[in-house]
Parts: sequence; structure tokens; C-alpha cells
Amino acid sequence: MLPNTGRLAGCTVFITGASRGIGKAIALKAAKDGANIVIAAKTAQPHPKLLGTIYTAAEEIEAVGGKALPCIVDVRDEQQISDAVQKAVKKFGGIDILVNNASAISLTNTLDTPTKRVDLMMNVNTRGTYLTSKACIPYLKKSKVAHILNISPPLNLNPVWFKEHCAIHTAATEMLGGPGIESQCRKVDIIADAAYSIFQKPKSFTGNFVIDENILKAEGIQNFDIYAIKPGHPLQPDFFLDEYPEAVSKKMESTGAVPEFKEEKPQPQPKPRSGAVEKTFRIVKDSLSDDIVKATQAIYLFELSGEDGGTWFLDLKSKGGNVGYGEPSDQADVVMSMSTDDFVKMFSGKLKPTMAFMSGKLKIKGNMALAIKLEKLMNQMNARL
Repeated sequence: MLPNTGRLAGCTVFITGASRGIGKAIALKAAKDGANIVIAAKTAQPHPKLLGTIYTAAEEIEAVGGKALPCIVDVRDEQQISDAVQKAVKKFGGIDILVNNASAISLTNTLDTPTKRVDLMMNVNTRGTYLTSKACIPYLKKSKVAHILNISPPLNLNPVWFKEHCAIHTAATEMLGGPGIESQCRKVDIIADAAYSIFQKPKSFTGNFVIDENILKAEGIQNFDIYAIKPGHPLQPDFFLDEYPEAVSKKMESTGAVPEFKEEKPQPQPKPRSGAVEKTFRIVKDSLSDDIVKATQAIYLFELSGEDGGTWFLDLKSKGGNVGYGEPSDQADVVMSMSTDDFVKMFSGKLKPTMAFMSGKLKIKGNMALAIKLEKLMNQMNARL
């Protein structure tokens, strides 16, 4: 194989969380230029649910022309970070670029977020970024192309994002997305290409908040279908960007949601949906089976306001499943609060759960993983409601 002579050839890129996803995509992009990649991640043994380890990532990096140094690093552990940095310097002679990509999230509100989980997020997202930067900066100062790139959702201080969401927001657009949400998303390649563009800028390019699409447009890229998982399919709007709030508002309203950041105009009172909730639960009950119960294993409680509202439950733990008005016999795993009108729209497919959740129409307490499972059942109901 001929040596790579790209713009990053010979540069050493230290990437946390590079065994999969965005971190690995950035690593592979740089490796194609002939860069040295330090894979600083926790996964050394195959994970039952997540593909990739630091060693499989190293194989992929070297296969496209880069040099790889896999290091077992938990960014909460200062000594592991220090050891990885020293190994990188010994093997490659220094560090030119640091990508703080490792992160932890929790899709829960304040009362449902264990302190242990909060500590994890703070220690990984904030402390880990600090520790890794601190360890790398002495070597970055010696580099002619030094950059620190921190991967995060767009930074937006609009109060709407603090009203309903106090935890990390990175996975919000996947919240209750269910099957098919991938077709509304872009590949990780767009982040890799944006990162590559930043790496080529001078050291004076610093202190910037950069949006991937904006920086690539400045590079002359006009066709963004190349990044779409399903080219031509409408994309999910980025909930953390309201640079063009009217456009985002219209996009959200087309699915039945009302953006919190838009001032609402007085609306006429909707006509009562007499019996609509009861009809919905009746159809749900007729569709239950032992297979659905076995696959779900959860009890859902719905606190519905408005006509035909009240407290309803969906028991997908008991044999054959059950629905009814009032409290379930066992404690609910998930509590969902919304209006009866929105409930019917959501189960009939007229209101996407993601939009309902992000706009504040749907409030969720309890196990978010089990809340996501309910999306599958909703999709089965859509054709009948």
C-alpha cells in the first residue's frame, strides 16, 4: 500500500469514544489521510448490544491507511487518560488534535434520574473533557496544527430547552422515535467531514460554536443528500437550532405539535372527542397477544386531561395483557401525561411521539427504555385507528 499524503498525514489525533459511532467516523476520515489515531475508549471486549471494540476500530483504521494505537480509557479515570497520552507521545512523538467525543446521557427528568446517573454524566461529559484536555494541552502547544474539538449538540440557551429537559439532550430526537426514524436522519459522515474541515484550519480558528452543515456549506458542499440515510426523505428538524424559528415551527406543526418557543395565537376550543379514548383502548385490547406481552413486559399508566380523560392503564405484564380505566393492580413502570385529543392522535399516527415529547405535549415519568417499546405497539395500532 502506498503511503497516504493527505493534509493530516503524520498528524496524531487523540479521540475519546472512538470505538464506534461519530468518534470512529472521525477517526476513519483522518486515517485516510495517513493520520495516527489514538483510540481512547472503554470497550476492549465485544459488547452484547453495541458493535465494535478499540481493537476492531484499530483494524479498520489501519485498513484505510492510518496508524492506530488502541488504549483502554475510561475518561473518568485520570490515570488511564495520562497513561494513554504518554503511550501516544512515545509511539507517535506528540499529539496534534484532541477530539472529546465520549459522552453519557439520561432520558429522564429530575425526580426519575438517580444521583448515580447524574454523577456519571457530569464525570464523563464535563470532568472527562477537562481531564483529557488538561493532559493533552502541553503537547498540543508544540503542534503547528493544534485543535481541540468538543462534540456536542448545538449550544442553544433558548429557555425552551431548559423548561422540559434538565438532562443531556443529544439523543432527544430519537426519544420514542421507533422504527423508521433512521430514514429522517443523516449519517455520522457529516460530522466526520465537518471535523476534518476544522482540523485543516489554522490555530487561530478557536473558540467557535460550529454547526456541521454550515461549515460544509462554506467549504462549497451543496448536495447534502450524500449524508442522508434515505436520500430525498424529509429530515427530522434539529430541535436545538431555532435560527429560523418559523421554519422549525411549521415543520413541527405539520405533525401536530406546537413549538414552545413560538407564541401561540388564540385557538378555538376543540370539539369534544366523546368516547374516543375508550374506543382507542378497546382496539388496543383487541390487538393484544401473549407475544406482545412477552416482548414488552411493562405496565403503562396514562393520565389524560379533557373529555373522556382520567387515569387509564395498559398492562403488558399480565398473561394476555389488559387495559382499563383507573389504576393498574401493580405499580406502573411508565407514566404518560397528555390530553385525550393528543393521546388519540398519537396512537393513530397523526402525532409523532417525538414531537409530542419535545413540544411538552407529552410528559413521561419512569423507565424511558420501556416508553420506547410502546412505540412499536402504537405503530401496529395506526392502521386500525
